[in-house]
Amino acid sequence: MTYRLLFAAPLAAAVALAGCGPSGRVKEETIEVKENSALDQSKKYLEAYSKGQPISSEASTYDSLVAEVRKTDAARADVLQKGFDDLKKAPKGSVPAKAKEILAKLAPRMTAD
Repeated sequence: MTYRLLFAAPLAAAVALAGCGPSGRVKEETIEVKENSALDQSKKYLEAYSKGQPISSEASTYDSLVAEVRKTDAARADVLQKGFDDLKKAPKGSVPAKAKEILAKLAPRMTAD
């Protein structure tokens, strides 16, 4: 039994150390994380509603999302404010259609030069 132990212990140590990789070499990687803007978050909610997801606790964030959008785009903030207010009052069956309507109003307009 001691012979097995003498053979197994160095073998176990060699296997354990082999998994550590080369010392002093760390692979560095930079990952860019895009900030999720309030308008993007609002659109995600509306897209989910348009696919049938019911309105739930995220409705409590509507006012803060509208306030953030208002800092950069007052027109879209007005659309969101009215749209979110309408969604809160809408019967459940009409939420998907209403969400699609709001998304269409938020879409960027193409202009001719």
